[in-house]
Amino acid sequence: MSNRKFTLQAPAPVQDRADRYLHDLFEEFEEIPLLSRSQVQKLIEQGLILVNGLSIRAKDRITEGATIELTLPPPGEISLQPENIPLEILFEDPHLIVVNKAPGLTVHPSETQKSGTLVNALLHHIKDLSGIGGKLRPGIVHRIDKDTSGAIVISKTDEAHAGLSRLFSTHTIERRYWALCFGSPRWEGEFRFHSRIGRNPNDRKKMAVLSEGGREAVSRFTLLKSFQIEGKNPFSSWIEARLETGRTHQVRVHLNHLGHSLLGDPAYGTPSENQPKWKALPETVRSTTKALGGQALHARILGFRHPITGEDLRFEAPLFPRMQALFDALSSF
Repeated sequence: MSNRKFTLQAPAPVQDRADRYLHDLFEEFEEIPLLSRSQVQKLIEQGLILVNGLSIRAKDRITEGATIELTLPPPGEISLQPENIPLEILFEDPHLIVVNKAPGLTVHPSETQKSGTLVNALLHHIKDLSGIGGKLRPGIVHRIDKDTSGAIVISKTDEAHAGLSRLFSTHTIERRYWALCFGSPRWEGEFRFHSRIGRNPNDRKKMAVLSEGGREAVSRFTLLKSFQIEGKNPFSSWIEARLETGRTHQVRVHLNHLGHSLLGDPAYGTPSENQPKWKALPETVRSTTKALGGQALHARILGFRHPITGEDLRFEAPLFPRMQALFDALSSF
């Protein structure tokens, strides 16, 4: 297998070291395998990351608009252990597999977690996964947050991986999420929200809507239903999010920015129990939200053209029990 090369532009002035900045930047491109910061440092040392055609040091700064060239050598042998973790398979053929990922299941291993992931489960189910994603991401083309459930496609061959990567990089793939949120939006019909998303300058573990820098992010939101106690304002809403781009935490960040953070979201805008938004929830909704164990977000629909056969595919992922229980609690109002 030959080297893989990626070329991209630095989207904003950089106030950080090159290794940290590049680690965060590469993470935003689904077609680039997940790289740890130490891996980025090693690539810099090996001259496999060039900026404006020149080698750099990990401590250097990168200027806005600089051309970044990343060369990834062929992945080494996969040393992860297969694990018999149950999978809900929506579709499978010799080229790819579509899975309804359970909430709480991490998609791919990391340097600190090499077991109990979707990849470990796939290695048990599939004899030979595409190695093009790298040692820790075999077959993985896109990501879903650990606590987000729903449809995800995984390549079984290098050819399928390359084809799926093209679909994601050109945004010619249908992704629709169901979200259960605090409050109810004022828009009618479909609302298109266009912003830039990047690392939160105050908390590197989070993303945020930025006035400059970051990367373009576009979501289309449709209010499906509002939930309310008679005579009072809606306390929650069911929203469908259709993604035009696929940025880290995009739905969570956009809805939180719009004032409608997700029920159960541990990171973005979750009100404390003494705040009005939380107190406005009926007791049955509060208890099922707590039991959810994460954000109320489900990748409901995944549609794309098969990268090998050309067949148009579209899948609807059923809800898992805890989110279904939250839907049922809300639907009683």
